[in-house]
Amino acid sequence: MKPVKITDNIYWVGAVDWNLRNFHGYLTQRGSTYNAYLVIDDKITLIDTVKEGFTGEMLERIAGVIDPSKIDYIISNHSEMDHSGSLPEMLMRAPGAEIIASANGEKNLKEHFKWDCKVRAVKAGDTLNTGKYTFTFVPEPMVHWPDSMVTYLEAEKILFSNDAFGQHLATSERFDDEYSPDIIMEEARKYYANIVLPYSPQVQKALNDLSGLKIETIATSHGIIWRRNISRIIEAYKQWSSNEVQKKALIVYDTMWHSTEKMAETIAAAFSEQGYNYRILSLQQNHISDIMTELLEAEYICVGSPTLNNNMLPTVAAFLTYMRGLAPKGRKAMAFGSYGWGGQSVKQVHEILESCGYQMLESAGIKFRPDDEALKKIRESLIKAI
Repeated sequence: MKPVKITDNIYWVGAVDWNLRNFHGYLTQRGSTYNAYLVIDDKITLIDTVKEGFTGEMLERIAGVIDPSKIDYIISNHSEMDHSGSLPEMLMRAPGAEIIASANGEKNLKEHFKWDCKVRAVKAGDTLNTGKYTFTFVPEPMVHWPDSMVTYLEAEKILFSNDAFGQHLATSERFDDEYSPDIIMEEARKYYANIVLPYSPQVQKALNDLSGLKIETIATSHGIIWRRNISRIIEAYKQWSSNEVQKKALIVYDTMWHSTEKMAETIAAAFSEQGYNYRILSLQQNHISDIMTELLEAEYICVGSPTLNNNMLPTVAAFLTYMRGLAPKGRKAMAFGSYGWGGQSVKQVHEILESCGYQMLESAGIKFRPDDEALKKIRESLIKAI
């Protein structure tokens, strides 16, 4: 468990979670990392810790550079447990270390751990001098917790970016020029869609706050460290946070006897005729977090469900709950589905989509099996509405 040198005096000492497959309902097929960074100076600084259960891995890497008891400062950019879970153990190993966090971070840490340890609360522009290095703190509340902040080290032009620009990605490689850039961007896009998306206005403010900094390395809290493709990930964040959509339609559905599925295929055909890219995603086969990744840049979201016991199918309800929480803005939407007698599901889906503030298209409901004439009417009506 060797540390990885970033510069002559800065090391990655985090942990790799090869087996993580679910993070708060977000499917993490490629695992993740919990990144912590050790900065050697007259005073020694640890930036963040790792999730509880990976403390030994982090400590082994720290010990490959210095005795952990010599750590003077622990900067907590974010108090969530995948970043701060090892803090109690670190304070046992380095009892003289001072924790530094935002004001909300101080509050969160004390309330979560039920302790009365010393935490120095910092505000925007505050600095920490450790010898030849000076750290500058930039609180960025709600990217993605109230306590979130980033730390900038001007001498090395490193931004310790917290959850911003991260990816859930377990690798033995640490840098973006050592791994497939397409996979990194794919995972960064999924990370944004499933974690950061609700806070896009705050992301835009953060990008503005950081725009004047000279950044040669972005040391994230999860996944790969950026040093070659910095402009690429920053431009992607500008696009994602601005709610910029493409000529793309997402058709999401579940089905019981293939009737709603046939309707989904017909809706996709209408979008295709109008020159739209589209995705047909069955909730039986696709995880909601992968669907959200596709929704990040889609102009249209069409959701279909048959009626079961006077309700939409549970899979559809779960997806809509998840999507509404992530709050993608400014979409156009449509509800559809088949039914045997009541037909309540289509109205329920419509109401939820409408509550998201979407521009609603006319819903489509078909009793029992859709015949060619019924499907033709759906296609022609949709083509006129697009």
